[in-house]
Amino acid sequence: MSSDLTARIEMANPELEGIGNYEYGWSDKDVAGDTAKRGLNEDVVRDISSKKSEPQWMLDFRLKSFEQWKKMKMPHWPHLNLPEIDFQNISYYAAPRKPITADEVDPELMRTFEKLGVPLEE
Repeated sequence: MSSDLTARIEMANPELEGIGNYEYGWSDKDVAGDTAKRGLNEDVVRDISSKKSEPQWMLDFRLKSFEQWKKMKMPHWPHLNLPEIDFQNISYYAAPRKPITADEVDPELMRTFEKLGVPLEE
């Protein structure tokens, strides 16, 4: 989350002040998200469908849904001061990563499991 957005959220929600960072390390690196294409348009919808090897009927359904989505207006909640959603800064698809072995697990994740007392087998 950008520091500007974080500041705006904290300004609109003073009760969040002082909460700090989550101490158990649940801030994994988002390698798949970092490389995923951002934004939403017809090309992105077609690309996602292609990457998932979907049948034509599913692509047609996605395109029809996307057309409907473009016509929708964001709801206005009178008592909430929420920031506008930047739909063009969202990654809508990231290809699944291959399963990994215990030797390939991020050491930081292993430390988090140890802190929480969770055996790796779970």
